Amino acid sequence: MPDIIHYAIPGFIVLMVVEAMVSSAQDAQLYELKDTAASLAMGIGNVIIKLLIKVPIFGAYMFAHQFAIFEIGNGWQAWLALFFLEDFTYYVFHRISHQCRFFWASHVNHHSSQRYNLSTALRQTWTGNLTGFVFWLWLPLLGFDPLMVMTMQAISLLYQFWIHTETIRKLGPVEWLLNTPSHHRAHHGSDTKYLDRNHAGILIIWDRLFGTFQVEEETVTYGLTQNISTFNPIKIAMHEWQAIWRDLRQPNPVAVRLAYVFRAPGWSHDGSRKTVKQMQQKLTSAARSPLSAQKETA
Repeated sequence: MPDIIHYAIPGFIVLMVVEAMVSSAQDAQLYELKDTAASLAMGIGNVIIKLLIKVPIFGAYMFAHQFAIFEIGNGWQAWLALFFLEDFTYYVFHRISHQCRFFWASHVNHHSSQRYNLSTALRQTWTGNLTGFVFWLWLPLLGFDPLMVMTMQAISLLYQFWIHTETIRKLGPVEWLLNTPSHHRAHHGSDTKYLDRNHAGILIIWDRLFGTFQVEEETVTYGLTQNISTFNPIKIAMHEWQAIWRDLRQPNPVAVRLAYVFRAPGWSHDGSRKTVKQMQQKLTSAARSPLSAQKETA
């Protein structure tokens, strides 16, 4: 089962070098050595873990495929349908990865860099592949060949490499259909208005349809709402899991402990923390309050 991502690695390196040279020539300071090294270490770890679990995941897809509802085949119509269905599946998975702390614990490392460059694309999860594959099981169950599903997943991931850059600005009409560097910069923003927006893989249409789209407006501040301030790849990969474990050890009822695992990141039983939804509601209320005051004065 060859992985096209592995063949693309030399191209990734070449493009990162080119981007770093452009950054240096423009004095843009897109790269920082320790940050880039941390991203590369995360990428290497991800590749190794994927190699170890690829066969079990393929086995799970094959098992589901035994009970396929339809005989879809592998013609061009099947590939076209799979393109849209896989991309929609990625959107759902990515959105849930931001809205459920259990999945966020694996995904958060991808957002942990305060830089935004092509090396950030390689800052991939070490734990997400152990659970994330369940979102795609419905595709072989529907009737798509497991090899086709895994190939389309790789194509999606390959596409998403180039959108991790500040050197490409907005792309005109393309912005309406495809996920672009501009859309994904907003996704990586820690500014309240950008949080949990633009979950697209290849097509931005899902965000537009389901109300999670946000155009890039003000300059994006990258990173997390509470940055972890470390370049240690082990800490980057595991810090949220450690935080979940600390919450689980607190003397709370079982229902509360489970809520700390499966409710939105930032949820707390005593209101001591804020979820993205609460932060955005507060921002909206603050924006409306001057207008209310003007009406009252009038």
